[in-house]
Amino acid sequence: MEGINSIGPIQTGSLPGQIGPASRQQGGGMSFRDTLNGFLGEVNQLQNKASTAVQRLAAGEITDVHQVMTASEEAKVAFNLMMEVRNKVMEAYQEVLRIRL
Repeated sequence: MEGINSIGPIQTGSLPGQIGPASRQQGGGMSFRDTLNGFLGEVNQLQNKASTAVQRLAAGEITDVHQVMTASEEAKVAFNLMMEVRNKVMEAYQEVLRIRL
């Protein structure tokens, strides 16, 4: 029977919600608020990009429907992920409220 391989470190790159070193706390890590704000900003940018692409398609500036659909789907997936994170955070908060000391 083989053992389970360990999970390696997170790869650096352009992950949703990833924030640059300027916004890190003194302890070296990012606060939850900074991470959440970065992710919300990124979702907002994707929504704006999709909206702009739809407007440009309607104006005839873009003829490639695939480009518009890709931008719209990226925005949709990011928004759905944001809502799932929100739901999980709310569930965790409600669970903490139910804890009796």
